[in-house]
Amino acid sequence: MEATLASVPRVGRGFRLQFEPAQACHVLLYPEGMVKLNQPAGEIMKRCDGEKTIAAVVADLETAFSTTGLEGDVLAFVAMAGQQRWLAWE
Repeated sequence: MEATLASVPRVGRGFRLQFEPAQACHVLLYPEGMVKLNQPAGEIMKRCDGEKTIAAVVADLETAFSTTGLEGDVLAFVAMAGQQRWLAWE
């Protein structure tokens, strides 16, 4: 299923998102290992709580980082994260 601005993403089953102080970044933990996320990926993932739409995530990021035009980048990341099963939505 393709992500749209109305999609409500959440961390996929079997994954846990957490901040790792030792590595100073967010990571996705799963039974077979760990995925180290760069800062933009971590910022997007931590906002994908199963309650906010992608449009709301984009708005929150644009406000938090005083920028505009993040819609395409966020949608592209969410699509990739969905293919990896890091994120899921209905």
